[in-house]
Amino acid sequence: MSSPDVISIFKEINALLEGHFIYASGRHGNRFLQASRVLQYPEHVSTLCKAIADHFKDAGPELVVGPATGGIILAYETARHIGCRGVFAEKEPDGTMAVKRGFAVQPGTKVLVVEDIITTGGSVQKTITHLRERGADIIGVGVLIDRSGGAATFDCPFHALGEIQLDSWAADEVPADLAAIPVMEPDDLVL
Repeated sequence: MSSPDVISIFKEINALLEGHFIYASGRHGNRFLQASRVLQYPEHVSTLCKAIADHFKDAGPELVVGPATGGIILAYETARHIGCRGVFAEKEPDGTMAVKRGFAVQPGTKVLVVEDIITTGGSVQKTITHLRERGADIIGVGVLIDRSGGAATFDCPFHALGEIQLDSWAADEVPADLAAIPVMEPDDLVL
């Protein structure tokens, strides 16, 4: 599966939005990726997760872990294609990530971490840190889309099905044509 194929899926179901958005970082942008819109379609999730599973299958993952919330469905479906367990990590009150709810992670378990979209890689890195503290062997990170522009790196194999560059500007640097468009809330756009 190529990067254009993945971006095509996002476009097809209006998960790549255009307008005026404020990202979690506070920066302004003219495009927004809404991965949850893709995750509602089992046929797309299956196709995408099979591509991730196929890429990492030879590394022998025994467990797939996805940071909540974007990685929950992906972990389950990728694990289904591999034939292993799939669980999720949750944010702790101190900002770290943890695998809880009685999910077993034995020392030496070969773990694949999956995520929907990587911007900074923070949730994935926190998940990796937690898993290593429990003795897991991280065999790789698989994501649907890397929008970090190469800034997100990990000390294990990293594979993104797609890549996209989303331009962004500080509030005082927003181009006039973008500033003329009212800020949109992606969740309010029902397409």
